[in-house]
Amino acid sequence: MAKTIQVRVDDNIKDSADMLFTSLGLDTSTAIRMFLVASMRAGGIPFAVNHDTDRDAALYDAINYRKTGGVFLTAEQSLINIKSALTAGLNHGI
Repeated sequence: MAKTIQVRVDDNIKDSADMLFTSLGLDTSTAIRMFLVASMRAGGIPFAVNHDTDRDAALYDAINYRKTGGVFLTAEQSLINIKSALTAGLNHGI
């Protein structure tokens, strides 16, 4: 007999998760079942659950970089660079 689990999540999280799982050929229910099975096999959460201290260090570095005159690319500039790199790769048979 199957049991039902109900979880409340933010609409944006649910929609993003649905799109991700669909891109992997899964529906959300199957992905959640996979998580539960992996948890049982691992005897706990099947990935590390901890404070993201690397992120904190990266933020601290970025703040210091900016304070010392460092400049970050805008999203538009980054996309232009990505498109240029892709085009260059295509032109070189990559």
